[in-house]
Amino acid sequence: MAKAQEPRKEKKKEPTKTTKEKKAAKEEKKALKARQQD
Repeated sequence: MAKAQEPRKEKKKEPTKTTKEKKAAKEEKKALKARQQD
């Protein structure tokens, strides 16, 4: 769980994130969740 919050902290530090990057991060989170369920 702590690892999942790390990227969020980076996002706050870097407000120049594009919507594309945000979407990519969301997809990555989805993949991570799916991997944990496996």
